[in-house]
Amino acid sequence: MRYDFDNPPDRRNTLCNKWDRVADLFGNPDALPMWVADTDFPCPEPVMEALRARLEHPIFGYHYPPDSLYEAVVDRMWEHHGWRIRPEWVVLGPGVISDLRSALGAVSRPGDEIVLQPPVYYPFAAAVGDEGRRVVENPLLLEDGRYRMDFPGLESLFEVVTSFPARDPRISAVVLCSPHNPVGRVWERGELGRLGQICLRQNAVLISDEIHCDLVVGDGAHVPAASISAELARNTITLMSANKTYNTPGLKTSFAIIPDEDIRRRFGFAGRARGGVNCLGLAALEAAMRDPDDYLEQLLEYLRGNIRVFREGIADLDGVKLVEPEGTYLLWLDMRGLGLDDHALARFVVNEIGIAPDYGYVFGTGGGGFQRINVGCPRSMVVEAVSRLRGALRAR
Repeated sequence: MRYDFDNPPDRRNTLCNKWDRVADLFGNPDALPMWVADTDFPCPEPVMEALRARLEHPIFGYHYPPDSLYEAVVDRMWEHHGWRIRPEWVVLGPGVISDLRSALGAVSRPGDEIVLQPPVYYPFAAAVGDEGRRVVENPLLLEDGRYRMDFPGLESLFEVVTSFPARDPRISAVVLCSPHNPVGRVWERGELGRLGQICLRQNAVLISDEIHCDLVVGDGAHVPAASISAELARNTITLMSANKTYNTPGLKTSFAIIPDEDIRRRFGFAGRARGGVNCLGLAALEAAMRDPDDYLEQLLEYLRGNIRVFREGIADLDGVKLVEPEGTYLLWLDMRGLGLDDHALARFVVNEIGIAPDYGYVFGTGGGGFQRINVGCPRSMVVEAVSRLRGALRAR
């Protein structure tokens, strides 16, 4: 079927974080809500059909996932990413951040150090701290408008441990965001292989958040880190969900792919207290993994159009420039050229421009002076955002 992304349902007054909390969180009720990372688009019809069918039965008691769900995930990984996995590798969960916490419990101990590569999705750091682990940063490098991983910097973090064998805490895991939120990189096979080899040499597990894996908006292709080699697969926990692609985050459903049996067992033990997946989430996830229509193809086409409108609309503006996105529907806007500190920039964006973004500085080291803008919305909103941005900069 053909989807109308230009005219989605009105989300206001539906207890929607993105729309209904703008006034409380940003102080400007008229600011365009372009912050939290969900889209304004309805779920695809196959997902809605699966939910309607489940709702026909009036009892929502204790339940378990069907074998067909695991088979759907296996098929999806092969058909979309060329990765052959086994059903027993798949572990269901209530959300990627919850699964990250379970992963930390499986491969590290309290006090251990966990490597993050900022600027990066800020709940990562909160999860590490909440689980009693310590964040060690290996910041990304921005060179010629494109981010890359600092492999020598990462090696140097482990060299400190090697120099002091009795040192405690130890680095037990590296968290990868792939595709990267917020900078939009789709990591290449060579980059992932190099990262994986460092982790293997240093006996650190790679925890790879791949929730945006379907949303490649550039010329590249998503490569699951664990698909590179059997050795790396055994040292990797891959975190995925249908939430970003099919707009189902309220159904609290995710899955981890864990080839190593021992890590998988410890992951399951660590996740027991975090709860399971609700029955509606199971139905939606299986339908999304099957996705028999062309929703994803249409979505990517529309997102690329939104990005093009935004890119072209700001191309001649001084003080702002777009980091060219390769993946996700989240734009990383460099506003350092305006010469404002982070809090002054936040006030300018919300009150003078009239956009409610995610402030760049919350993403950690390297995020200052940037804003994250969500263009998973009707094109009319992107056009309005560009108009507001241009008007505010002209009046400045």
